[in-house]
Amino acid sequence: MRHYEIVFMVHPDQSEQVPGMIERYSNTIQKDGGSVHRLEDWGRRQLAYPINKIHKAHYVLMNVEASNDAMEELTTTFRYNDAVIRNLVIRRDEAVTDESFIMKAEKESRERKTRYEERQAADKAREESSAEEKTEEAAAE
Repeated sequence: MRHYEIVFMVHPDQSEQVPGMIERYSNTIQKDGGSVHRLEDWGRRQLAYPINKIHKAHYVLMNVEASNDAMEELTTTFRYNDAVIRNLVIRRDEAVTDESFIMKAEKESRERKTRYEERQAADKAREESSAEEKTEEAAAE
């Protein structure tokens, strides 16, 4: 069994069918004794250039260990599935299980956004409490 990294892009109108496609492709790999080491659904993203007048696509990354027969079947499935716009299959030397750079960047972006929102809420609460203190001081005088 060899290790592979697979990235495929799905037509944006077919985005709701992506989980079913992932399940089918995973079953194809696993029925010959292979395994999926990493599966990342990157979601809809802007394409670098239009493909068949399409500007967005749904991206999926899979790192798998599979037999040659399973990979031939998978590439044939990609070729004849109209929903798959592009695919890339790369043979790897070893299994990759850690997060991809894209997922790490998205996670950091989400964390930064939540920290920013928390800071904004804290600042707003501080401003409201200082405004209340000023009104209390003015009422006491």
